[in-house]
Amino acid sequence: MSILGCTKSGFMLCIGICLVLVALNNISQPEERTSILSEIKECGYYPGELCKALFEGKSAALVVANVCQEALTPSKKPAPNILEPKTNCSTLIKELHLITKPLSEEEAGYPLAFIMTIHKNLEMFLKLLTAIYAPQNIYCIHIDQKSPNAFSQAVQRVAHCLPNIFISAKQETVVYAGISRLQADLNCMEDLVRSDAPWSHVINLCGQDFPIRTNREIIRYLKSKWNRKNLTPGVIQPDHMKYRTQVSYKEFVHKGTSYVYPTKEEKGGPPYNITLYFGTAYYALTRDFVQFVLTDEQAKDLLEWSKDTYSPDEHYWVTLNRIQGAPGSTPEAGWEGNIRAIKWRDQEGKSHSGCNGHYVRDICVYGLGDLQWLTDSPHLYANKFDPHRYPLVTDCLERQFRQKVLNGAEVPIEQDWYFPDEYTLKTDL
Repeated sequence: MSILGCTKSGFMLCIGICLVLVALNNISQPEERTSILSEIKECGYYPGELCKALFEGKSAALVVANVCQEALTPSKKPAPNILEPKTNCSTLIKELHLITKPLSEEEAGYPLAFIMTIHKNLEMFLKLLTAIYAPQNIYCIHIDQKSPNAFSQAVQRVAHCLPNIFISAKQETVVYAGISRLQADLNCMEDLVRSDAPWSHVINLCGQDFPIRTNREIIRYLKSKWNRKNLTPGVIQPDHMKYRTQVSYKEFVHKGTSYVYPTKEEKGGPPYNITLYFGTAYYALTRDFVQFVLTDEQAKDLLEWSKDTYSPDEHYWVTLNRIQGAPGSTPEAGWEGNIRAIKWRDQEGKSHSGCNGHYVRDICVYGLGDLQWLTDSPHLYANKFDPHRYPLVTDCLERQFRQKVLNGAEVPIEQDWYFPDEYTLKTDL
């Protein structure tokens, strides 16, 4: 029997592994360290109990998970050869555990469209796609032109294998807070309205998102509270945000560096003396509204005026959706709509108690201590995640999410839709 008594006893076994890992830090003799590592590598553990304890906010689980996190890797992580050109599509679909049938009549009768704007982190993209994929939906993927070739090619192979996934016909070099980010969505919208798929709402996602609600829950939310309406949380542009539209901004892109910078040129007011709003860049829009955005002169003129503003996607969608008479508009709405769970730095002590991971551009990249907060959130999706920095966060989330999806299925569940139970330890400790 090994030093850990490798009996697959769940949570207690993980504690044993982690104690040994801690002990390794105090071992100076290379041969002794190698001996212990060889014992650890023979052991696996089942993470269900650990994840459950993390979602319940148990402090002991958090201590254990933080110690274990760097030593663990999921055995279900796609093998490198899955995305090689020689890999056939049936293998890829099986190994990604994609759900290949509508799970209910309700979902089959209410197809959704998704816009996914991505630029890196293939592992997170695959986790997100696996979570939201359903055969009745349609997915437009916009790949940033700055993306590495290997990343772009891998995403294209996935799209090639699935008839309801396609790459945007026109791709932008996306600059954070620039017009190119908004244009990427518009490019996909043009492709989506030309498709024959009978989608009802379009939802936009980025590569560091993950769903909190299932496809069926999202449909019910849209059908009940936002029936034939657009979901664009926001308010009249506050004074402290007016700097974004008072002067002209330009995008700078050169040799891997990109940013938006202000000029000294003052801007005039928006066309038609339209009231500007400020809100989230994320939305759920009806097909009729998307058609309006692409064809209406007012929408086109606002887009032209917005091209040299700062982060125009945070005023464009919500402003158009507040216009009386626009399809599905919600002129009286404010911050209503549970689109994204985000921990903003300036909201500490107000909407959340702090970030347990770290902040990037004042947005929390979730750590293990954030799992309970995410579970309790009423939102449809959450942002941001990094499976390389906090692997157990996304691993626990996707396992819990898949079980929730399958528990609600009204069709026979295929074995390939389940994730493997067992995790294994990395070999390069």
